[in-house]
Amino acid sequence: MTGAAPLVLVVDDDPSVRKSLSRLLASADYAVEAFASAGEFLARGPHPGPCCLVLDVKMPGLTGIQLQEMLTAAGRRMSIVFVSGHADVPTSVKAMKAGAVDLLTKPVDVRDLIAAIQRAMTRDEHERASETRLAEVRRRVAMLTARETEVFARVVTGMLNKQIGAALGIGEKTVKVHRARVMEKMQAGSVAELVRLADEVGVTVPKS
Repeated sequence: MTGAAPLVLVVDDDPSVRKSLSRLLASADYAVEAFASAGEFLARGPHPGPCCLVLDVKMPGLTGIQLQEMLTAAGRRMSIVFVSGHADVPTSVKAMKAGAVDLLTKPVDVRDLIAAIQRAMTRDEHERASETRLAEVRRRVAMLTARETEVFARVVTGMLNKQIGAALGIGEKTVKVHRARVMEKMQAGSVAELVRLADEVGVTVPKS
């Protein structure tokens, strides 16, 4: 995790809404940045710490739903709380199916908004922690030699050292050496833990 403070990003084309939401969230001790359009928001780089996007559904130009779709397509994960003065059921369903934390109607109830933002921040923190964990496991896998990777892929399927040696055309003692190095580099205390790590990064036995 970075040391960056949690940030709420508000995107709404109505100046009065941006102002009132910014004041409200600042009073709740959130750092806030407001944008008049989706284009303005997209010009800002990703925040390095936990963040939440409070997004108007219907805006001139790029709508909130379209912005959500763009972020998803670009692989830019964001916890989104939609706000709308006239959200219909299909729009609400589409937003939620695409991963929005909540969709609130204007005028927004203060308690509902703060609660939704708290849920969004919690989700964002959990997802960031998972991403950090996955990156660390991938870093460990990248440290393995080609032969160690082959042994790793077979150990986690339950193959015995003798079977791995036969499959790779190497001696059982050599397999033991590679296996020990795999356990060390992957920082695994048991085969069960090694299996869990393999599942996280999708390590499989290559087809011959």
